[in-house]
Parts: sequence; C-alpha cells; structure tokens
Amino acid sequence: MDGRQELPLIANGYTTEIELRRDLVKFGKWLYRLGFMPGSSGNLSVRVNSECILATPTGCSKYLLKAEDMVLVDLQGQQLSGSRKVTSEIGIHLAAYHSRPDVNAVVHAHPPLATGFACAGRALDEPLCAEAIMMLGPVPLAPYATTGTNELARTLASLIPGHSAILMANHGAMTYGDSLLDAFLKMETVEHFAHICLVAHQLGSACPLEEPAIEQLLEARTKYLNNAR
Repeated sequence: MDGRQELPLIANGYTTEIELRRDLVKFGKWLYRLGFMPGSSGNLSVRVNSECILATPTGCSKYLLKAEDMVLVDLQGQQLSGSRKVTSEIGIHLAAYHSRPDVNAVVHAHPPLATGFACAGRALDEPLCAEAIMMLGPVPLAPYATTGTNELARTLASLIPGHSAILMANHGAMTYGDSLLDAFLKMETVEHFAHICLVAHQLGSACPLEEPAIEQLLEARTKYLNNAR
C-alpha cells in the first residue's frame, strides 16, 4: 500500500494484506449498517502475523472507510504505517492478541441493547438461549474504565482468556475470534441475545436452562467447532 514489502500472513484464509484491508472495510460497513458503530464509534482489527496487526483509524465513520485508511501497528501499539492515527482503543485489541494466540480478529462496538445491559450493570450470563450458550457462552461485565486508557485494557485482561465476548460497563461490547467473520458473528449474537434476555424479563417469566441441558449444549458446541474447522 505504501511501498513496503507485504509481510507473510497468518490470518485464516488470507494471502495478501490488501485482502485483510478490504475485509476490515466490509465488516466495518456491516457493523455500521446494523447500528452497532454509529457516528465514528467502534473499531476493528485483524492479525497480519505474529508481529503486527491492521486496525481501523480513530475518528472515522466505518461506513466511509477505505482500504488505504487502515493502520499497521506492532504488538506494542507502535504505528508502522498509515496516514491516519490508529484507533484510540488499540489497547483493548492488543490485550486480546497478547492473551489469546488463537485470536486473529477483534471487534469493539456499541450495539444498543447489549450496551444498555452494560449501562445497567447487567452481564449477559444467564443460560436462557441455546444458541447463545453454543456460540458465546456467558458474557461477563467488565468494570468501568475510561475509554482509550491502559486501565480499560487492564480491566479486560483477566476476562479475555475464558470468554469470547465481554461487555464493558457504561461503554459497549468486545468480541474476538479466529477471523473477522467469527468476531462479527459473535457481536451480532451478543446483540441478539441481549434482545432475547430483555424480552424474557419483560414477560416476567425468564426460564434459565438447568445444568444438564447446559452440559449437553457445551458438548454439542465442541463437536460443532471441531466440524467447522
């Protein structure tokens, strides 16, 4: 993109850096259209290799982003290339990549219902919905910390290894996975599950699944993930 020799990729299914950049654009637009990244909020990143990641820039509508807008940074957060500044939330992305070598992509967004739960001090950890148990597991609530700070990354660090999605108090949600598609689908499922939880509680008769049913779903999840590889 800027005269550099392209680096070898490890991200699933990609052979060139431009493919990664185009997928960041694509998924950014999808998240914007879903209302998960209004204004200039939210950010995405994808692992290029063991040394660096591509991330969205700060202060930009995800609907208007272009492939050349993406920023290359190393795993210490130092910007390697790009005409724009990297997202101010790069710290939470790096926390995921450092904690989970299996993670190749991170999405941070503000889906309205899930963010409503985060603003109400409510985790999405009730075993109400089979799909959410299989796709996500419990979604914990991280304590509040100021956006764009090292403190926010620290509040997430202990939760990242054991979960695939996290709510951030009074802020939003974060998902991560082995590809941008995986992280995107998890974010979509977080919002879908928040909607289901809200309706179930409004009806006044939310019925959590019992432990034997949860164990069966977790066994099915393991088989599903193995078959999907």
